[in-house]
Amino acid sequence: MSMSGSGEMTLAFELSALKELASPGTVFEDARRWTRYVGVISDQPTYVVTNFTRKNRIRQDFFSGPKGRAESLDSVKSQFDTDRHVFVGTTDDDRELAEDHDWEFLHVEDAAEAAEWDLASDADEDDEGKEEDVRDDWP
Repeated sequence: MSMSGSGEMTLAFELSALKELASPGTVFEDARRWTRYVGVISDQPTYVVTNFTRKNRIRQDFFSGPKGRAESLDSVKSQFDTDRHVFVGTTDDDRELAEDHDWEFLHVEDAAEAAEWDLASDADEDDEGKEEDVRDDWP
């Protein structure tokens, strides 16, 4: 996946994929440099998505709201007319959903590698190491 180009891309993150990233807010800011629209697709209740995006200071161009993911992908695709529509997810279900609705699918780990985003799992390992060091310093 080329990260350059004219920005004629709509990028949708499954909420679960965003949760696997170490700093989702930074990822959104970064993605804005090479995409035209970025948002979140989820089957979770609206408040779950809203709380997550607010906490991470994510400004979405769209989000799925109470609709199902399939309906959301269709409506985003019809509203946001870009050359490419890319759905970042985590499961085979996500992949099938994307392909069924004519979106490109990108696994979050592949997206992270291509765009040099840190995954939360990598960050957790680092944090654990730091915490252990701190504990050793306790009196």
